[in-house]
Amino acid sequence: MPVVPEPFALIVGRMDDGGEAGFLGALRRMGLRPETVTTKDRRAEASLIRVRFGSTSALIGRASAYALDLADPLHPATSQLASRLDETWRDAGRVWAVIPEAAGGPDTAGNLAMRLREFFKAMVLLIDLFDASHIFWAPARLWTDAPQFRNAIAEMLASGMPPVLHLIAFRRSDAPGGAIVRTRGLALFGGQEVEGRIPAGWTVAEMVRRLARLALDILLNGPVAAPRRLRGLDPGEWVSLTPVADEADGSGTVRVEFGSDL
Repeated sequence: MPVVPEPFALIVGRMDDGGEAGFLGALRRMGLRPETVTTKDRRAEASLIRVRFGSTSALIGRASAYALDLADPLHPATSQLASRLDETWRDAGRVWAVIPEAAGGPDTAGNLAMRLREFFKAMVLLIDLFDASHIFWAPARLWTDAPQFRNAIAEMLASGMPPVLHLIAFRRSDAPGGAIVRTRGLALFGGQEVEGRIPAGWTVAEMVRRLARLALDILLNGPVAAPRRLRGLDPGEWVSLTPVADEADGSGTVRVEFGSDL
């Protein structure tokens, strides 16, 4: 499956949107200032609508076959959090693509984070408009429950903490020497993914809980620039972080090792 560097979301909603006039009217009442545009995008079918929220803008349209195939929940590369989609999820009229538009100039990490913050706030309004059941976040290839996503964004606005589990996928895989867990989607925000081998006796949930905290730190404070050793969650536990650059594509990985002094 293709790598998707550009962020976009899919919303699985109800079948009937009330027609284009009713749809545009609902967007206006929400203060999103919709306008029909002629922009073409492989992630959406023909007609697109631009909406504005704060300082950011996004395009909305019926999801294309490309986007639907990328989001296939049965594909082994796709991750799912919480509830599963039913077999009718991609029926005509149910799935919308929401695409954040690029800034006028190059994005810095801080500028991107602010744009996406506004984008996610607009997503909350669209979840209500479409009576959405599920959200797909393409950089992580991750499906999540729409009401849970909505609550996570509300928590972000109250506490400032990004909804890590709804934006980052944690993927377990087998490797020589034992299973590892690696993030997917974190590089969009900090230019790095996090990867660690699961220590003997740990569950995947225990590993994800720790890697999620490290991912949150990168989301809030930026990439890990040099090797570090930190205290872990449990007494006597420590965690070693080693950033490694990938010369092939310029991305980076933070290799994580857990240990204990007890």
